[in-house]
Parts: sequence; C-alpha cells; structure tokens
Amino acid sequence: MAEEMIPLNLQDLMKFDCNSENECFNECCRDLNQALTPYDVLRLKQCLGMSSQDFLRTYTALHYGPKSGLPVIEFKPNPGMGYACPLVTPQGCSVYKDRPASCRMYPLARAISRSRKTGEITQYFALIEEPHCKGFGRQNGQTVEEWLKGQNVDKHNQANDKLMEVISLKNRIMPGKLEGMSADNFYLALYDLDAFREQIFENALLKDFNLPDAILETIRKDDEALLDLGIKWIKNRLFGIEIT
Repeated sequence: MAEEMIPLNLQDLMKFDCNSENECFNECCRDLNQALTPYDVLRLKQCLGMSSQDFLRTYTALHYGPKSGLPVIEFKPNPGMGYACPLVTPQGCSVYKDRPASCRMYPLARAISRSRKTGEITQYFALIEEPHCKGFGRQNGQTVEEWLKGQNVDKHNQANDKLMEVISLKNRIMPGKLEGMSADNFYLALYDLDAFREQIFENALLKDFNLPDAILETIRKDDEALLDLGIKWIKNRLFGIEIT
C-alpha cells in the first residue's frame, strides 16, 4: 500500500491512535531519515545535558543542500541498530518529552503560508497513512486541534516557522547556493548555540550591534532567547535586516 495524504481541518476527528500496545510500536523509529530543526537540537541537547557541540558530534550528521547550500542536520543512525533512531529504546523514546517536532506531528503533515502584507500564518494539515503503522482507523475521540495540543507542539512550530521565514527570504532574495562564511554562520547561529554564545561573549561577535545589557544577560543563560537572536543575526548578515 502506498502512502496516502488525507487533508484535514482542525475540527476533524483524528482516526489514529498510537500506544505501546500497537504491534508496530517503535517501528516508525527504526527506519529513520530525519532532519532536525534548530529548536529540535536545542531541546534535545538540553534534555541530554550535553553541549551543542557534543550533541551534534555524537548524534547527528551534517550535509548541505545541493541547491540551497543550507546546512541540513540529520540524526545519525545507531550503528548497532541499523537505521533506527539513536535515542529509541525497546520501551520507546528515551527523550519523549523533548522529542523533535516531526515526531510530535506524526502522522500529520503540516504546511504553512505567510501573508507578505500582514505576516499572518495559515496552517494546513494532512494525515499521512503509511503501511507499517497500525494506528490508523482507530478513533481516539479527539479533533486534530485537541490532538495537537496534547502533543505540545506549538512551541516547536512557532520556532520552526521563524526558520522557514529565513529560508523563504533566502530563496526569494538570494536564490542559489549559500556558500563559505554565510553557510558557516547559518550553522553556528542556529544549530551550534553554545559555540555561538562563546563567540558572542569571548570574541565579541556582536560588538557592532550595541545590544542592551538586558539582552546580553538573557542570552547568556537562555538558549531559546539565544536562538531567537541567532535568527535575527542571520537575517541581518544575509539580508541587511536590522536587529531589533
């Protein structure tokens, strides 16, 4: 059976239920080809108590989009488990509360459109039916909106939408391959947050921006604020958009 995509509205009932009693439990984690967003990396490295450098080195592989030149971070499969996620166990996900957005969304696909005039985001959803998953067709009594709330995916989506805005700007203003220092800066500010923080405070990376002391004190301790600043810095470096 081929994959099917069934469009859904927020008030439609979810005909899907995933739990440890399903015969396919963990199967979706055992044939992995999964990209990680900057916010995914932030949450996972915090959950594991690792620096961004150590997490990226231990659990991920880096390559660059052949046409865009943008860094792409993917889970590096566990060598002892074939193509399985390196963080899955027989009991399930070992980082469940901080699992990536794509894991939270499954089996939903989400797309967005952004108004150029207002910046307002419109969301679109579809159910992806895959042959290995036995959770389909099981009514769980929840609407799509209720199910999404239960997955605590809003913060991930909000952070990931900021990334998509940068990528959209890049495709529109700078079509073609991002190379050299620009690609390195993108990786540094969005994925390798601890190295980005070190460059800010030990090598005065942002000295030309005259950031208020309150912001500097916040990003010294707060990874989410640092990532938000990193996105603004990349927009400044690539497109000349003022950091506010």
